[in-house]
Amino acid sequence: MSEALARPADAGGAAPVRSNAMVAVLAFAGIVVSLMQTLVIPIVPELPKYLDASASNTAWAITATLLAAAVATPVAGRLGDMFGKRRMLLVSLVLLVSGSVVAALSESLVPMIIGRTLQGLAAAVVPLGISIMRDNLPAERLTGSTAIMSASLGVGGALGLPSAAFIADNFSWHVLFWTSAALGVAALVLVLVIVPESKVRTGGRFDLLGSAGMAVGLVSLLLAVSKGADWGWGSGTTLGLFAVAVVVLLVWGWYELRTAHPLVDLRTTARRQVLFTNLASIAFGFSMFAMSLVLPQLLQLPEQTGYGLGRSMMTVGLVMAPQGLVMMAMAPLSAAISKTKGPKATLMLGALIVAAGYGLNIVLMSEIWHLVLVSCVIGAGVGFAYGAMPALIMGAVPASETAAANSLNTLMRSIGTSVASALAGVILAQMTTSFGGSALPSENGFKMVMALGAGAALLAFVLASFLPRQRAAGAAQAAPAAGGSGEQAEVAEVSGVKA
Repeated sequence: MSEALARPADAGGAAPVRSNAMVAVLAFAGIVVSLMQTLVIPIVPELPKYLDASASNTAWAITATLLAAAVATPVAGRLGDMFGKRRMLLVSLVLLVSGSVVAALSESLVPMIIGRTLQGLAAAVVPLGISIMRDNLPAERLTGSTAIMSASLGVGGALGLPSAAFIADNFSWHVLFWTSAALGVAALVLVLVIVPESKVRTGGRFDLLGSAGMAVGLVSLLLAVSKGADWGWGSGTTLGLFAVAVVVLLVWGWYELRTAHPLVDLRTTARRQVLFTNLASIAFGFSMFAMSLVLPQLLQLPEQTGYGLGRSMMTVGLVMAPQGLVMMAMAPLSAAISKTKGPKATLMLGALIVAAGYGLNIVLMSEIWHLVLVSCVIGAGVGFAYGAMPALIMGAVPASETAAANSLNTLMRSIGTSVASALAGVILAQMTTSFGGSALPSENGFKMVMALGAGAALLAFVLASFLPRQRAAGAAQAAPAAGGSGEQAEVAEVSGVKA
């Protein structure tokens, strides 16, 4: 059996207590990193005053994190496969702590953007953690553990909002970043003490030219998407960035197919199971983030509008927080369904639940409990889906490419959230109502975004239906696809995939 199919000798015999500790530490690290998504939301309106800069310039404190994460995630995944996943996990956490300290010490815009960029470079922690689990856990524990790790993305984002709002309301805004630095140090120490290094490596040379090409293409694309509304969708800058993204990514793809050691193995990515999982991830990223854009605004708009609830940012955080807990609670159930019915069924079920949640939101949006219910239903669906995606990816790629493949899948979700933010921003800016001499997003505008969220979830359902038929997840993640046809047949038998 080849190295790609081999598992670490001690994986199956790892002590349960040690395995439990490793899963808990990796999930904690994932939650800490995902906190960065919502860390600055409560202070965004005040950032121009804090940093003595314009609102358009302080928006880069959020955009910089997005761009850095998009570039770092696939690069860190590839480096993890080559030189050690735990090593790159530690590097990511060091970058997170460094960025938090720089931001905590900042009094002006440039240091803040540098700090937020460093925080964004830590975004690969979740896919790296999932890959470490694959290499070190026994097969029977892998599905549930990776579902928990994947859910940590949503948990950190949901719990971070009320926590950040509480800190911002009661302490200096610098405390937000000192807190994230302290959590990062805790995660770093725990990983050093408890998490073992993976023995599965790819070797080879790092694709520096490919990483530069992907960085230029992704930054151009996401910059155009995230700033297009500010610059104008028909402006020369926006259209030029879109053109650069298309040309660079096409050339990058041509180059990756011809280099001996590509940053992203596009042939593996083109396999039906990987391709349609990644496409469904884009749709899910869109669908999940649409709720995060609608619910806070509904809660904070004045009651006099007839549909706003006039609540504080702290209330927004408390309403959104249960969603993260529901996502984590769904992880074991997601794993159980994947084991019995296959991760394809879990992903499709999650898509239907998310679509149903948005349908509820269209008719239930006038009370706080309505929004809590909706966020929990959508969170449950996302929990199912996010638990299934790593299982699908790892059931189709070699163990030596696990980190890179999971990192690419995480990037696909991020692209979906970026598109959701841009499209929802356009809709809410166009569908407005006059209130107190200013234009506010209208009720129909919010319903339109909810309908798009439901549509994106249904699109994910359709895309998931094209995945190969599966009997059960079984040990698919433990025995990845390999190069030779005999090994591929063995993997197909283990994963329950019918050719």
